[in-house]
Amino acid sequence: MLSKATIKDIQSLQHKKFRNESNLFTAEGPKVVDEFLITGYFECEKVFATSKWKGWQDEKLLATLGEKVELIEDFELEKIASYTTPNQVVALFKIPKTPLIKAEKQSITIFLDSIQDPGNLGTIIRTADWFGIKNIICSENTVDQYNSKVVQSTMASLGRVNVGYTNLENWIEENRQVPLLAAVLNGKSIASRVVTTEGVLMIGNEANGLSQALIEKADELVTIPRFGGAESLNAAVATSIFLYELTKR
Repeated sequence: MLSKATIKDIQSLQHKKFRNESNLFTAEGPKVVDEFLITGYFECEKVFATSKWKGWQDEKLLATLGEKVELIEDFELEKIASYTTPNQVVALFKIPKTPLIKAEKQSITIFLDSIQDPGNLGTIIRTADWFGIKNIICSENTVDQYNSKVVQSTMASLGRVNVGYTNLENWIEENRQVPLLAAVLNGKSIASRVVTTEGVLMIGNEANGLSQALIEKADELVTIPRFGGAESLNAAVATSIFLYELTKR
């Protein structure tokens, strides 16, 4: 039986402050948890799982985890999961120390200004993984990559993409070695641009786009041509289209 203190500690990890203090984040459900465990992307602290989850696991993996696995009942899982319909397992993983990301030659870096929606960030991370993009740099007020909704929506891509947070204007001044492409509504059509092997794709806030200060620092303004009446595109959708156009061969 989980103690009230344990339940409270796990529930507290839904808040960034407590994730930072404990250096832990949660992952939920077999898809994400199992991949994290098998690949070792993140060091496992504890696994709280139902007997159903344990029954599907490889004996060698369970032996490796040992006492880190604690069997609980479904009603206990409901208390510690962030979703109303939890799925078999909640695991705690250690937050790794990530060196500051730099723009690299012969690669594309995603640059996110004030992305607020966890689902958007998670989808952008997953999309970056699909296109082989390894690095994402975020403004300090972008939603935390270890927010439980972000973790779940990445579908384990979080382990394959480096995500860092910093002051974006300072970062630009230190990473001028590749082109800076600002996604805006009135730029050059991304479809007409020559495919590039390097650059920084700058994506702005869902409601307001990129700040004017960041736009002014860009080397080129790019847009996705609009043929209908929609005011704008979802940030994650826009990122997907830009990445396709930038990486297609």
